[in-house]
Amino acid sequence: MRRTLQHWRSRSASLGLAAVLSLGGVTIAPGLAQPAAAVNASAGAITAFTPGPAGGYAISAGAARARVSFVGDQVFRIELAPTGTFADPTGSDIVLPQGTPPATSWRDAGDRYEMSTAAVTLRAYKSALRFGLYRADGSKVWEETKPLSWTDKATTQTLGRGVTEQYFGAGEQNGSFSHRGKTVEVGVDHNWNEGGHPNSVPFYLSSAGYGVYRNTYAPGTYAFNDPVTTTEQEVRFDAYYFAGPSSKDVIGQYTTLTGKPFLPPIYGLEMGDSDCYLHNANRGERHTLDALKIADDYLANDLPNGWMLVNDGYGCGYENLAQTAQGLQQRKMQLGLWTEDGLTKLADQVKAGQRVAKLDVAWVGSGYKFALDGCKAAYQGIEDNSTARGFTWAPESWSGAQRCGVQWSGDQSGSWDYIRWQIPTYAGATMSGLAYTSGDVDGIFGGSAKTYTRDLQWKSFLPAIMSMDGWAPSDKQPYRYGEPYTSINRKYLKLKESLLPYMYSYAAEAARTGVGAVRPLALEYPQDQVAATDAATYEFLSGRDFLVAPVYSDTTVRDGIYLPQGTWVDYWSGRTYQGPTTVNGYSAPLDTLPLFVRAGAVVPMWPGVSSYQDRTATSPLAWDVYPQGVNSFSLYEDDGVTKEHRQGRSATQTATVTAPATGVGRATVDVSASVGAFTGKQTTRPYRFSVHSVSVPTAVALGGRALPRFTDRAAFDAAAEGWFFDAADRGGVAQVKTATLSTATAFQLTLDGVTALAATAGGPSWSWASDLPFASQTNGWGPAERDRSNGEQGAADGRTLTLNGTTFAKGLGTHADSDLEFVTGGNCTSFNATVGIDDEINGYGDVTFSVVADGVTLWTSPTLTGTSAPLPVTVPLGSAARVHLKVNTVGTKTGDHGDWGAARFLCS
Repeated sequence: MRRTLQHWRSRSASLGLAAVLSLGGVTIAPGLAQPAAAVNASAGAITAFTPGPAGGYAISAGAARARVSFVGDQVFRIELAPTGTFADPTGSDIVLPQGTPPATSWRDAGDRYEMSTAAVTLRAYKSALRFGLYRADGSKVWEETKPLSWTDKATTQTLGRGVTEQYFGAGEQNGSFSHRGKTVEVGVDHNWNEGGHPNSVPFYLSSAGYGVYRNTYAPGTYAFNDPVTTTEQEVRFDAYYFAGPSSKDVIGQYTTLTGKPFLPPIYGLEMGDSDCYLHNANRGERHTLDALKIADDYLANDLPNGWMLVNDGYGCGYENLAQTAQGLQQRKMQLGLWTEDGLTKLADQVKAGQRVAKLDVAWVGSGYKFALDGCKAAYQGIEDNSTARGFTWAPESWSGAQRCGVQWSGDQSGSWDYIRWQIPTYAGATMSGLAYTSGDVDGIFGGSAKTYTRDLQWKSFLPAIMSMDGWAPSDKQPYRYGEPYTSINRKYLKLKESLLPYMYSYAAEAARTGVGAVRPLALEYPQDQVAATDAATYEFLSGRDFLVAPVYSDTTVRDGIYLPQGTWVDYWSGRTYQGPTTVNGYSAPLDTLPLFVRAGAVVPMWPGVSSYQDRTATSPLAWDVYPQGVNSFSLYEDDGVTKEHRQGRSATQTATVTAPATGVGRATVDVSASVGAFTGKQTTRPYRFSVHSVSVPTAVALGGRALPRFTDRAAFDAAAEGWFFDAADRGGVAQVKTATLSTATAFQLTLDGVTALAATAGGPSWSWASDLPFASQTNGWGPAERDRSNGEQGAADGRTLTLNGTTFAKGLGTHADSDLEFVTGGNCTSFNATVGIDDEINGYGDVTFSVVADGVTLWTSPTLTGTSAPLPVTVPLGSAARVHLKVNTVGTKTGDHGDWGAARFLCS
């Protein structure tokens, strides 16, 4: 039988469920006994099933009670009370009112009850209460492999894991973005380094197209093994489920429930600086107004900076606050304060000019409710006492904190390793709806000229960044180390400023959709099996169009840059690559961040600015165009500072580029009218276009009118309109400028004879095996290691690969019996390496090495012992689709640490 439940208005899903329980409905009771709640127990057989209005259902399983409430067609909540008494410790802190629940229906399907919306069906199995979620087409989303279970301290859900299913989220997990096969902790730990989780969130999502938010303040442990177990340290179960189907959909549904990320003021997307300027024990006697001297140093060195925290240090107060704020504003910067001792003075501070609030664990308390409340209060305090938007930074947060602040990863020491593990941290946090996550440039302690410069390079592609001074031997302003470092830092901070319209548009997108700008490759390329693996750990996307692969060691060569499907353009040289591919040997001297642009990108820019306040009514808007096929970008604009955008005071303008997919042809740039209004909106402005093409356009026209071509750059720069082709600029760029045009009117720019971006022709190249994903692996002790010896049971715990005193920076460390599988797809023709038993074994062990292609053994070594000389090997692979690298024990397994030193494949 199927019964339909009508819509029932409620202010929230929780109110709707309360109505279900009070109003009742049809109760179906199989007549089973009701045992008392027990410790170390799980849900038993269903003893009663009661549907009610408002998309809610009550279920009894002995003494335990469960209830289900549908929030939307693809969003619902499951609660379970082992004792039969429900509790809701988060109340209205996190989950926002959700409006009218959807229409639902239910039926008794024999072995289960089914509760359905138009999009999904939730099954409740009878014999022992288990839940399973299915889509309307009958495909499984997830299913419990055993009932919900509990002890006297915790509750656990157990779900099946798909063969290739990947898991993301759980907030800011330091050093990680993809969690399959890993256990992550959710809760406060004050560990600011790799493995810590200071800004964790009790929400995760799956590549199978669903997400789970545990509605709690309790700490949790999520083990993404097979099966997946998620445990919270409380004797109640409360979870919301989101059925996507895509990861972006899931993030959007989760942030609709808990709040969209805030839209920061535009100065919040500029560099920030923090220090204690009153009685600083580390820097000698000084005063708050001395902050203005540092601001002047930024200006003197032509280095952009948007705001300054002037009391960032334990026990550091302030004086002359209004005068300091006014001085900073005159220098195009805003005043920020560290709120170490609470928020009681916030109203007066904001009235004096404070526009940034940094929170700290010293006062927000030990629980996440305190941290969340502090974030909300500081954000609201700025808004209640000024016309500005709230802008906060916090080192501890929880679900809901995306509504009010930047999540900052805490006090770390600058080093190469610090750069390395931060890269996946912030991209991974986006998968939990955290749009703004960051760490201090080069840490608060330690650091060096090189690590500062490398760290600033890639963090310039995060929305929010700051440096923190006063703790390390050298302060952390970007001019402290002199040349060449100051010039390099200027280059990237100026680029960050130029890209403000791009980043600010993504900030507005995050406020609409919940999806932040900093993204793991797996978010944009969910079908790419490599994107969620270790091969893509140390790179990320900034928006859809920039792929950033930071340098995280003291080197001028970057290996292992994975480029997903499509054509990718080196931002600095214009060289093109066809993905999917792995780029090795990328030349990255200190001034070069490996940076790639997606072919088809249309990027808005503000040329030549050092502050958003440099923009005037006559400033140009630039579009950087990488023509290939049809692509567009919608520029978002508002006043950048006030709250007027919430009343619709904003505008959008879309540039659509239609170009050949391949070869030579016409590229058309259609720029729409700017739709909307806000204070300070440009009613007219000139435009600049940089159109990348290896061929010189044969004609360029604006609105059908031919624009003049200049062959001299100086003449072009002096002209009001026209075009100039620079063959030496990044492989060829056509520069176009227009006279001042009305923003209320659309216009079209055409360029004939443009060559669509395509991969640069070239022969095969070597790819390090350690940079490629394992299709499968077995290993005799712990995991096989990349660029390290075998080590112990943990990942990355081995030593430098060493064979007879020769060290290898690249290679694979294994323990027999070991089998590493690579998918070569017929594209790799040769393999070479130097093999042997690692020196850490100190002379014993005995193994053989083998290369197996498509089931055929192509080469096997003689028996090698701990005293054998390293053996070089080169093996032709033909057109093999899959290659296995095997290390097998000959005698005992004691000490069989087999290394594949400098292992690499020659691939096209």
